[in-house]
Parts: sequence; structure tokens; C-alpha cells
Amino acid sequence: MKKTILISGASSGIGQLTAFSLARSGHRVYASMRDIEGRNKFKSQKMIEVAIEESLDLRTIELDVSRESSIKKAIDLIHIESSEIDVLIHNAGHMTFGPTEAFSAQQLAAMYDVNVLGAHRINQQALPKMRQRQDGLILWISSSSARGGTPPLLGPYFAAKAAMDSLAISYATELSKWGIETSIIVPGAFISGTNHFENAGSPSNQACALEYIDGPYKGIDLKIFEGLKRKTPANADPSMIAEKVAEVVELKKGQRPFRLHIDPCDDGCEVVNTVADRIRQTFLKEIDLEDLLHVTPLKPGASV
Repeated sequence: MKKTILISGASSGIGQLTAFSLARSGHRVYASMRDIEGRNKFKSQKMIEVAIEESLDLRTIELDVSRESSIKKAIDLIHIESSEIDVLIHNAGHMTFGPTEAFSAQQLAAMYDVNVLGAHRINQQALPKMRQRQDGLILWISSSSARGGTPPLLGPYFAAKAAMDSLAISYATELSKWGIETSIIVPGAFISGTNHFENAGSPSNQACALEYIDGPYKGIDLKIFEGLKRKTPANADPSMIAEKVAEVVELKKGQRPFRLHIDPCDDGCEVVNTVADRIRQTFLKEIDLEDLLHVTPLKPGASV
């Protein structure tokens, strides 16, 4: 069944790959991005060109996750054009690379703003209609860095993704009785094909960063890349993530996985998450909240 899907941060990487994968599966996809008439104009035009060539229902749309007015405008437009949003994919994110101490508090706050608050702002605009319909899927693009092996120099990013994952877990139980399903996709470290490392932000305090990089941690940046490359299979491709997302969307309601790991590097996150998710389930059962673990929409005619 054709669904209307909104993806945040779809100008490149996982977001763009997922937009094409879903559109090729027959869905109407809104690939959102910032500055669609400026820095991302070329990317937007190229996506539209491919969509026309392949007869895909893929539309690019301006959406800045840090601005409520931009989010509202985008979602209002989708509701006008398509009536409803069936699937909401939280993908927007940004990476940093460097010694954590060298990043300003404002930089850490900006990371949290994009990776966590951006998803929350979108939910606040999209969820009212989903709750009214008692239907929908919220799909979160998390990261194995939230609970897996965590190499140094990626602290602000790891902290933000861990917060996003935690927010997704809380939203899951608070939306299940509205008939809204949650799936958390957990990609591992893909060192190519996502532009994450290439576009990673740098610390503002370069003098402090150099004390690390030219001091006792000299050469560690190359060691991190070499280690990840050595640990990652040669055939690892981020398109795997896009394909899995499309598979989850295609599944029937109630059959979708709560969490799905796609980690060729195998940093151990799946082991930790399996235990953590089981403990969560057990605890909710012990306090008589087991019903929140499953999607149970209100009965027809019930007050919403």
C-alpha cells in the first residue's frame, strides 16, 4: 500500500539513499533538507531529475529541524498535498570529530539541537494528526555509538545520538495506545558513503585540540580511521540501511521490529541493546505496563 513518508536530513547520505529506496518501492516521499534554494539547491535538483527519469513520487521540501516555523510550514504543505503523513523518519543529524574538551558548550548544545530537539519539534507538529487517526509509524535512525564500542574524538556526537535513542524509547510507550508504531534503526560505523566523517564539525578551541593531537594523542585520528576500516567488511555499503528501512515500512502494523541493527563493523551495540531492551520489557511487565509494549489503538468511537 502506498504511504506518504517524510524524511528529515535527506540531502545526502543515509537520508537520500532512504528517500530513493522508499520512492522506488512505490511510496510518496518528501525528502526534506535545509536551504533548498541555496546550498542544497543542486542536490535538490538532482534528486528531482532522478525522480522524473524513474517516474518516482519523490518530492524535495524545505525543512530546517532547528526552526519550528520551518517545520510547521513543511508539514502543513504535506497535509495540504497528501492529507496525511503515514511514516515519519527521523534521520537529520550532524557529526563532530575532535577532542571533547575542545568543543564549546554552545557546540554541544547545537549537536543536541539537531540530533535530538529537531526530532522532538517535528513530532510536535506531525503527531496530533497521527494521534487523531490512531495510526502511523515513527522510524528513528539511531547509531550503534549510543551503546556500542566508542572510539575517542567523537564524544559530542555519541552523546547526542544516545539522547536521541533514549527519546525514541520514551516516545514508543507514550504513542503505542494511540496506534502509532515505533521502530529504531541502529546503523554501525560506515566509514564511506555517508559523508559523516567528511562533513564532521571541528572543535572551536583549536589550541586545546592541538594539545591533544600534537601531544600524547598524536596520530590517534589516523588510528581510529584505520581501525574502523580494518574492522568493516569491504562490501559494507550504507545502501544496506536504506533497504532495511524500506523493508520495515513494508511490514504490516504490529509486525515491525522495535529495534533493528545494521552494523557490519559489529561494535557490540546489538548485544548491549538486546539486554537493555529485555530489561525494559521485563520492568514494564513487573509494574503492570506490559500493554504499552504493543500497538493498541483506541476502539472506534472512543474519545481521542
